[in-house]
Amino acid sequence: MGKGSNAQKKQQARERALKNVTKTPEERKASADKAKKDANAFLCKICRQTFMVNARPPLLFQHVTAKHDGSDPVACFDALVGVDPDDPEGTKAAAAAAASSSVVKKKLAPKKNDDLDALLDAGLKKK
Repeated sequence: MGKGSNAQKKQQARERALKNVTKTPEERKASADKAKKDANAFLCKICRQTFMVNARPPLLFQHVTAKHDGSDPVACFDALVGVDPDDPEGTKAAAAAAASSSVVKKKLAPKKNDDLDALLDAGLKKK
């Protein structure tokens, strides 16, 4: 007797392959927990509104000014500690940092064309 038809063999191979592809219940639970945690990363202490993990300080600051009449930003979100209310995006601070760092930078000397001749004089061969 044979071990089965080609259709049966194909079905068994498909089932074995599917078993390796699908997530285990533990992996599904871990993924769902991570998604739930990311969805509730920032929580307003006053109105309990949640924000995703990718919410930046300007968005959080906008929430404070729009919903809570510009009350203390730290009273709503701990992530806004040290954020300048006049510059929540940090563009002024970044521009000031770039200006101060550009003063410190030194210009590099231009390359000399004599480098190849100097190497050839030293005994290196040109390919």
